[in-house]
Amino acid sequence: MNGSEVERLYLDSGESCIWKPLTNDGQLGTEAWVYEHVLAALPPIYPRLLARSSPSAPGMSWTLFEDLGPLDHAFAEETALALMSQIARWHALPTDTLREAPLRGPKPAIRRMAADIQSRAEPLPGIPGDLVRQAAEMTRQPAWAEEVSNASVFSHGDLHLGNYAMTAEGIKVLDWEHAHLNHPYWDLYHVLDMSHPLFPKPVDAAIRGRALERYMAETARIGALALAPSFKRGYSRFAAVFSLWMLQLIDSDLRAGGGPWPLDRLRQQRREARTSFEQCAAACADMNEG
Repeated sequence: MNGSEVERLYLDSGESCIWKPLTNDGQLGTEAWVYEHVLAALPPIYPRLLARSSPSAPGMSWTLFEDLGPLDHAFAEETALALMSQIARWHALPTDTLREAPLRGPKPAIRRMAADIQSRAEPLPGIPGDLVRQAAEMTRQPAWAEEVSNASVFSHGDLHLGNYAMTAEGIKVLDWEHAHLNHPYWDLYHVLDMSHPLFPKPVDAAIRGRALERYMAETARIGALALAPSFKRGYSRFAAVFSLWMLQLIDSDLRAGGGPWPLDRLRQQRREARTSFEQCAAACADMNEG
């Protein structure tokens, strides 16, 4: 990103490691901070941090990580289910000491996304207007305000397909520089419904349901979070709003010529985001009728 590349370095000893440059000065030192203050409380589901540049070197900052070998970032339900159990663990971490930490997410909060949707005048291409109106109406209901404001957990922040993979040692999660406090739905959405131009994945209601059940079961087993009986319904509302906001963003990128992304990849991303929105918006309607 921003003209920089992650590289595999081969050492004279025959070993290798991963060199990662900082691509955004706003994230300077964040990932190392998360490694030092948070990740040690988790199982080793992340590559070891081997070295880092001086914190006083913005513009030339880098980190050096353990090489996990070739990673397959194709979507697999088995991998997603394994990840659900680990997400439940880091969502159970205490957050009192993190509230003043230097943590910031890569996207606006879901409440800001909802406000953007409510203020949008023109329709999105190919999206039924009644579904858009339904999503906007959901964000005006008291249940919505309660769902998105009552829970705050430690969140990876950017858990798209490129940031996790299954290895011989189990699930591994990469790139913690966007970790911050957010709603539990944030990480779940990134795994189950977040579209990405470089990492396509199927959008499947049955897989989504099984993954949410795994997360809820693991959360209950740990006993750290009290999930409401309406947790799955709340996820559908959250995901519908997030996917609609993503559709607005993708539409803007397409109209601008793609930006850093190839146009064919953006169109594929738009198809995935639309499917996610339609499935989750429909699920909300079905639940309301029930």
